[in-house]
Amino acid sequence: MGAEPSAPPLPELGEDDGAGQTVAIIPIHGDIERGLSPFVQRAITLAETERARVIILNVDTFGGRVDAATVIRDAVLSTQIPVVAYINRRAISAGALISYAADHIVFAPGGSMGAATPIQMQGGKAEAVGEKMVSYMRSEMRSTAESKGRNGDVAEAMVDREIEVEGVSESGKLLTLSADQAVKIGLATTTRDTLDAVLESLKLSKARRLTPQTNWAESVARFLTSPAVSGLLMSLGMLGLLVELYSPGFGFAGGLGMLCLLMFFGGHMIVDLAGWEEVLIFGLGIAMLGVEIFIIPGFGVVGALGIAAIVASLVMSLLGTSVGDAWQMGVFGSALGSVLLSVSGAVVALFVIAKFLPSSRFGKFLVLETQLASSGSTANDDASDYLANPAGWRDYVNKTGLAQTDLRLSGKAMIDGELVDVVSQHEYLKRGTPIRVLAVEGVRIVVVRAPTEESNTST
Repeated sequence: MGAEPSAPPLPELGEDDGAGQTVAIIPIHGDIERGLSPFVQRAITLAETERARVIILNVDTFGGRVDAATVIRDAVLSTQIPVVAYINRRAISAGALISYAADHIVFAPGGSMGAATPIQMQGGKAEAVGEKMVSYMRSEMRSTAESKGRNGDVAEAMVDREIEVEGVSESGKLLTLSADQAVKIGLATTTRDTLDAVLESLKLSKARRLTPQTNWAESVARFLTSPAVSGLLMSLGMLGLLVELYSPGFGFAGGLGMLCLLMFFGGHMIVDLAGWEEVLIFGLGIAMLGVEIFIIPGFGVVGALGIAAIVASLVMSLLGTSVGDAWQMGVFGSALGSVLLSVSGAVVALFVIAKFLPSSRFGKFLVLETQLASSGSTANDDASDYLANPAGWRDYVNKTGLAQTDLRLSGKAMIDGELVDVVSQHEYLKRGTPIRVLAVEGVRIVVVRAPTEESNTST
């Protein structure tokens, strides 16, 4: 396997140095994530509308998501306008795939391109992906290179360290090319010190420069869909909903959770990762959990299906493609792992809040306390007096009674002949379970399971 033939020279596209003509310059900077792909698509459409003479991709990236790079790659391949990728200073990993889609590649001195083997982040560390993902990336790199008349072996050697290209790369070493090497083997047309020098070579130095910028929606979407932020939004969203299920009423935690989930789904909808289908599936999952908690005794099929629907909607929102394609690209596992990690983190945080924060000032602010007008009053007590004098509830401490509803983790119990709203400290308790009042925190009566012989069985 040998190196590719010499690259064709840069065409002279302008007349009178491009006076009166337009060139489009599109930055490919930073992480390549799904928020970048709609911007590049819009920029290419704008260049076509403005009848730009050439599109220059100003590339400086260490890579990013493969699915985002393939969307950009497809947009570059589909345009009829000549495209020049200016490697300024690096086109690593997914950046190499995008650069291969250009008609011409020009390097800045000291530039580099390659190292396109896919990786995944596990526990904050980069780890190799399976053979399926490597094979997919090899195929994408080869087909993109060959569509522009370039040597597919060189492209594959950037993905798979086992591929050897005579005179270019050795087996066992992943290929990354310097500017001089890229020109020598014919991958790049030439090197130029600046973008201005590239335009001079194209005879377009006087052309009007169209430099699209990300709009506010794209900027917000890029922020919200970044891995760290989207993971945090999922965790906070699920935590807020779990806190509301743990404690009766709807307060700050529920509002914060809904806001975080709105931002999560909204950001992913802007970049076409999620649609209304994912939102509806998530809503269905929440509704099924509500039915399981407040209507159907115990925990069974409906609750399990609700949890499955919630997880599925979050995973689908991270994929942006069919499950089959995501599986082939190797991103399904990482998306599922991210969702399970976020949900698990929310559950752990819930237990921490339940154990350590209820009596703190922050813990009391976190949850809007239950309005007990409908229960907790007796024939001799007015509901408003009952709510206005919670200090009297201190007498409940260490008293026993019976759960009158399932405590999941909140519900009703009969204590001292009064029906009151209570919250189980940690566990789910079935109706009829003997309970003991552990503490009264503000207007929260916290109970635990009591031994049968200690219970007050009055009803």
